[in-house]
Amino acid sequence: MNLTTEQKKTVLASFLGWTLDAFDFFLLTFLLTDIATEFQTDVPAVSKALFLTLATRFIGAFFFGMLADKYGRKPILMLNIVSYSVIGALAAFSPNLGIFLALRALFGIAMGGEWGLGSSLAMESVPPSARGIVSGILQCGYPAGYLLAAVVYGLLYQQTIGGYTIGWRAMFLLSFVPALVVLFIRSHVPESPAFVEAQKTARPGMLETLQKHWGVALYAVVLMMFFNFFSHGTQDLYPTFLKKQHGFDPHTVSWITIVANIGAIVGGLAFGALSEKIGRVNAITLACIIALPAIPLWAYSSTPFMLAIGAFVMQVAVQGAWGVIPVHLNELSPGAVRATLPGFIYQAGNLAASYGGPYQAGIAEAPGGSYGYALALFAGVVAVCIIVVIRFSPERRGQVMTVLG
Repeated sequence: MNLTTEQKKTVLASFLGWTLDAFDFFLLTFLLTDIATEFQTDVPAVSKALFLTLATRFIGAFFFGMLADKYGRKPILMLNIVSYSVIGALAAFSPNLGIFLALRALFGIAMGGEWGLGSSLAMESVPPSARGIVSGILQCGYPAGYLLAAVVYGLLYQQTIGGYTIGWRAMFLLSFVPALVVLFIRSHVPESPAFVEAQKTARPGMLETLQKHWGVALYAVVLMMFFNFFSHGTQDLYPTFLKKQHGFDPHTVSWITIVANIGAIVGGLAFGALSEKIGRVNAITLACIIALPAIPLWAYSSTPFMLAIGAFVMQVAVQGAWGVIPVHLNELSPGAVRATLPGFIYQAGNLAASYGGPYQAGIAEAPGGSYGYALALFAGVVAVCIIVVIRFSPERRGQVMTVLG
């Protein structure tokens, strides 16, 4: 992969933005039981924060994407990162569950903008032959953020420093850290060359563009609904599954989650690169097929070691499929709305799948239910759905990207 120094910095900035966005999101998944205890409620009630974060992300994708299609990818990406950093940290000061849920809904709006902005900036800046690998790198920001959250949780949570025990509120204050990425972007990352070139020519509006491509857009939203069920259905409640069903301590939960996310990074990089050789559709199909035999090991093992192996393989498959999505959605999207449409499609799919967390928790905590059963049910059904739906997708590997048309 031959990239210039500026292109490498652009990819790094987009990767870090998504990594730290995911870090903020996944901190919550480790803290559900503790927040429920403090607010004197149960896990399904607190898990509505996951639902609200996912459900509002499409608003941010549309709002920040429209700004980026008008004013440029770089300045709006900076604004977006500052927004989700500040709002994420404010959750630490929530006096009750209602305020906490409201802040997580606002965080979802801010979080929703980052993926579309970062992916369009990167995909428009690198050569076509590098897009598959770069796609895998960008999407690996998500499991890298999850891994970082697991490491921080394992190292800091409930530790005593200077007589103060670190609780869930202090963990949310770490959300201020992503704002530092803005300094790097401001100093080292250029604007998208495709966007700069497009300023010389009149471009069609979003409504005009969507009228020409509504079929692909609608199909992609359905596809992303299944993809979001796939990722969130295998990730968000897994720490709770390890704590409540198996009774593991924070250290054990942390290292199993770390192993899972190492697998996710391996999968994203491998299948992103593989998609350049066998095509986007075939790479996604293969990744989903791998998920199916991993389910028994991942959801029904009893020892930490076997659960970790199952989690590793499962996330190789899940994030392997996801590793192709940044490039695939950007290649499917018309250039005039590339900062808006891929992110909006992604987050509209998130909206459609947003109640998955509370629904899974309800199945798990119902009489006769279990978290293992709820996780296995979602993973199996959704993997099969993606295998079927992805076969109808257009394949546009290697097309030239402009911001016109």
